[in-house]
Amino acid sequence: MGSMASSPLPADPTLDEIREAVAPRLAAHAAFDGWNVTAVEAAAFEVGVDADLAKLALKGGPMELIEAWIGSVDAEMAFRLPPEKLAAMKIRERITALVATRLEIAAPDREGQRRALAIMAMPQNVAAAARIGWRSADRMWRLAGDTATDFNHYTKRMTLSAVYASTLAVFANDDSDDFAETRAFLDRRIENVMQFEKAKAQAKKRREYMPSLSRFIGRLRYPPR
Repeated sequence: MGSMASSPLPADPTLDEIREAVAPRLAAHAAFDGWNVTAVEAAAFEVGVDADLAKLALKGGPMELIEAWIGSVDAEMAFRLPPEKLAAMKIRERITALVATRLEIAAPDREGQRRALAIMAMPQNVAAAARIGWRSADRMWRLAGDTATDFNHYTKRMTLSAVYASTLAVFANDDSDDFAETRAFLDRRIENVMQFEKAKAQAKKRREYMPSLSRFIGRLRYPPR
């Protein structure tokens, strides 16, 4: 399990490029320095970026820094699992692979992640944490090939964000070999998601075959000739 891949910066990088270079290293330094400007400076030094420019690119408090790091995990997940690789898998395998890959990316920086989870659980940060979790779940479903635009679009993301959050809680304290406990927990939760999706599909099919009450009443009033 290695650290996140990063492209070399151009000679005169933009703030967005600096953010993309520094963000993946934030959790490693937050483990020692906390999610603050000190972690930004240390991460900037590590990747060879001017500290003042890094602080411009990564402004805000702990939640903004955590969000930047999670965004870098999203990007690395997409890089490691390109469409052609996911296309060869069944939907269950895709979702499992996407979540497992996120955990693999974060594994070297678990202490920084533990600190991030504690910050995200604070009452004033719960709404922002939910928004960040929703965005990551949305990226996973999109990478998995989901194109739903109806109510399913929302229920899928709500379910997966809850699964990922609960899996992270197990992962943060998992000392088993190769995170066996987390992997087993994830398999059980993904099974729950698949059963839920199957039940929804069956319910939808039953609704499609149910007789329409309004159509039935209409036929009583205006019988076909």
